[in-house]
Amino acid sequence: MVRKYTKTKSIFPTDDSIRKAVYMSVKEISKKWTIPIRDWGLAYAQFVIFFEDRLTA
Repeated sequence: MVRKYTKTKSIFPTDDSIRKAVYMSVKEISKKWTIPIRDWGLAYAQFVIFFEDRLTA
């Protein structure tokens, strides 16, 4: 599903722009999730590190 959101951009100017695109796509995709995601706690902890100004632990 992340590919759906990132395939329209052939080039990302910075690593930060890729992180932001993945973050936003996961945020959109998560609205449709109905089952718990395996290891979500670990992934969420990493998102908090990368996007500490937007998320709170």
